[in-house]
Amino acid sequence: MSTSDKPLKMVTCPGCDAKVFIPGDLPPLATEPCKRCGHPIMMPMQLRQFELRSKIASGGHGKVYRAYDTILDRMVAIKLMRKELENDPVALESFYREARACASLNHTNIIHIYAFDEFEGQRYLVMELADRGSLDTRIERQHRLEELEVLDIGIKIASALDLALKHNLLHRDIKPGNILFNADNEPKLVDFGLARKVDAEPESAAVTEGTPYYVAPEKIKREPETFLSDMYSLGCTLYHALTGHVPFEAPSVEELVAAHVHTPLTPPNLVVPEVTQATSDALVKVMAKNPAERFLSYDEFRMALELARSQLLIQRSQAPEPKGTKSKTSWWRR
Repeated sequence: MSTSDKPLKMVTCPGCDAKVFIPGDLPPLATEPCKRCGHPIMMPMQLRQFELRSKIASGGHGKVYRAYDTILDRMVAIKLMRKELENDPVALESFYREARACASLNHTNIIHIYAFDEFEGQRYLVMELADRGSLDTRIERQHRLEELEVLDIGIKIASALDLALKHNLLHRDIKPGNILFNADNEPKLVDFGLARKVDAEPESAAVTEGTPYYVAPEKIKREPETFLSDMYSLGCTLYHALTGHVPFEAPSVEELVAAHVHTPLTPPNLVVPEVTQATSDALVKVMAKNPAERFLSYDEFRMALELARSQLLIQRSQAPEPKGTKSKTSWWRR
């Protein structure tokens, strides 16, 4: 068969939105670069009523795809479990744990799970679509985020963690990569693969289970882990977004986790002088080495962030206008 006789399939490039043809004999999920923009275009794959159209992300347990639900006429995200983990009981338990934990929580800022199923030996999760990048990618792209945006994210994710706590759940892996954004710019907490019940027996896991840049000191010291550990990790995450720097840096993991325990925190407003005192104070408090010195509830933490947000908005509204501009209300004063 000549090249011109090969079957073609028309698809939409996720990079430039152009309608383009790709070889019709490409296997499902295989990609080839778009001839217009170079972005990888994937051969769609049918999974029950879902048409997987493009890859969003790849993680330790599987790959996440943007998919179209042909029955409910909506876009969703589908996480396919890696085939090589199908017979790994630890990986399977983590996959099930993530599905059950998210499914039990109904909050605007926690990713919604629609289904957990298996098709022809392939296990998969069907989730709410949040494909506008992670907080991690925003930090990489912008270096640091606007203070108001960081406060908004903090208030919403603290509220999400509060609901999880009311359902007796700890997330245990709060970091910028686990906060995604949807098309409405709403932050969504994802990846409950390490979640466990508040009163569950501690697991004999590595000291740095989770991510060492954001791990709480008590976890490093193998002391009891509570919701205050998640709160500390959220504080580290917001600190990173606000300043463009992780709270502690070191040449090795051992020195890094030791810094969480022993090294005094540099307040955010000493790293970035324009950060307001109220925001800086809230993050310093939530990242206290001793859990008892942190906010004692998510309500308290959220109230501190909301107060900082209100003060910031008032401060901005009272700021003098740049020279050469006229107030919109100045006409009636004449």
